[in-house]
Amino acid sequence: MSKDVTKIVLTGGPCAGKTTALARIVEHFSDIGYYVLTVPEAATLFSQSGVDFLTANKSLFIESERQLMEFQLEMEDRMERIAKCSDRPSLIVCDRGTMDIRAYMRREMWDALLDSMGKTVVELRDARYSAVIHMSTAAKGAESFYTLGNNAARSETPEQAREIDDRLMTVWTGHPHLRVVSNDCGFEEKMNRVLKEIAHVLGVPQPIEIERKYLVDKIAEIPNGNVSEIVQTYLMPLDGQERRLRMRGENGHNVYFLTTKIRLSEDRNYEHERQIDEKQYRELLLEANPDKHPVHKLRCCFLWKDQYFELDEFLNPRLEHLLLEIEDAEDASAVDFPPFLHVVKDVTGDPMYYNSNIAKR
Repeated sequence: MSKDVTKIVLTGGPCAGKTTALARIVEHFSDIGYYVLTVPEAATLFSQSGVDFLTANKSLFIESERQLMEFQLEMEDRMERIAKCSDRPSLIVCDRGTMDIRAYMRREMWDALLDSMGKTVVELRDARYSAVIHMSTAAKGAESFYTLGNNAARSETPEQAREIDDRLMTVWTGHPHLRVVSNDCGFEEKMNRVLKEIAHVLGVPQPIEIERKYLVDKIAEIPNGNVSEIVQTYLMPLDGQERRLRMRGENGHNVYFLTTKIRLSEDRNYEHERQIDEKQYRELLLEANPDKHPVHKLRCCFLWKDQYFELDEFLNPRLEHLLLEIEDAEDASAVDFPPFLHVVKDVTGDPMYYNSNIAKR
């Protein structure tokens, strides 16, 4: 993907506010100079065309899902070709993405679909999109606003909406930049959070919410966790700015990122990250900082009560405890810790637990 084209997914359960958010995104980022393109929800187009996703005919269902996937990929790729011809930086917003299809398929059918198309989860989830913004259904925490009246294709009860919302969060769990925008605030603030998250991905300088960190021990298995292997290499600074490379993957399939980190204050950072290819990654490794070791860790991403957690086990250099991270939490009282973790210590803002300092051990 061109460095001037950023592609994100806007997803979430029924009645989450996506339609309003899409309009706000187009208006806001067009106003500040971006060429904004949107990819419509493919499943809705298929349903409106008569495709029956509820059919008991297995062959018909599988073929419908395959064509839906290919149509989704084709729409996104064509929009990207258009965006690359613009003389402005471009933002592509996908009304749902490839992994949304997984939420409506059984595991064996999904695996068969990937095999038939020669695709992997890492390719469809991690490598394809710069960020995934999940907007929680109003049926979670804003039940009085849940309605079927503004979408003719919507028929879900609040209970079904919550179930769909959970499935969608689960299939995207593991993406490097999944953000869950819940209903713990008013609707306008929810819209502003969506804009803020996208601005951060685009590299529009602004303070971001504090990222809280905790040393923890795991006391039980993590339900529905998604584990990735990460190797993080620090490069020699450029113009006084910290740079790092990251290789992240599952089952031998990797994606690569270059991040430039700008510290705004002691506990607030601004990061600009872009995806690179393996050739660029190998070339940049030659600029590795000899004073810092590559950081090798396993990251388990999981959801707990609509909060998105990242749990790191440091393999080298090794830490005595696991390091838990959560963004968009101003203080410890805002974090609902899962029962399968024991919190040892709050290390938010402690330089000893910055990855860049862990690399010096």
